[in-house]
Amino acid sequence: MISMADKIMKRISASGNGTWVCTPSDFLDIGSREAVDQALSRLAKAGRLRRVGRGLYEEPRMSGVLNRPAPVDLDAAIAAIARRDGIRVMPDGMAAANQLGLTNAVPAKPCYVTDGASRSIEIDGRTLRFRHASPGVMRWAGKAAAPVFQALRWLGPAAASDDRVASILRRRLPDAVKRDLVRNSRDLPGWAQPLARSIATDEAVAS
Repeated sequence: MISMADKIMKRISASGNGTWVCTPSDFLDIGSREAVDQALSRLAKAGRLRRVGRGLYEEPRMSGVLNRPAPVDLDAAIAAIARRDGIRVMPDGMAAANQLGLTNAVPAKPCYVTDGASRSIEIDGRTLRFRHASPGVMRWAGKAAAPVFQALRWLGPAAASDDRVASILRRRLPDAVKRDLVRNSRDLPGWAQPLARSIATDEAVAS
């Protein structure tokens, strides 16, 4: 009979890219919560899994560049928290603007917006902040243009009169993101709607 620990490791290995972060809830279809918790604890003690946060585990990886354990993939950790808690999560506006090349500012601690409760979570020695956001903000969760929406909200109305913003986004955004931005432009602030249309070329928004 295959042990619970082996079933867990088989599922983790099947995740593919080696950076999957899992929680006990990811295995409740193969055993009770108590059995899953015990197996995860044994696997962590044996070094086959690494505990990166409360109820969060990953398969240990080495960084070939640094020759030491690789840090947890934060995106994978966020996805695990969202699955576990049944919430939606997006990066906050400053982080989104930085990723899009619209600012050099970087938050002191990784910040996210969520439709869950505001709180801080420790992940692999880092503190992640989650801030509850309104339904109007969270309706963008999962959409391709969500980072653009968040970045524009953070930049504010001055972005509409700054030609550099449109130029950078026009150059950097894939056509699929441009299409999604225009498709959902009615959910943008009024000042950002003309900007969204100016970012997308006729070719980009064509169906």
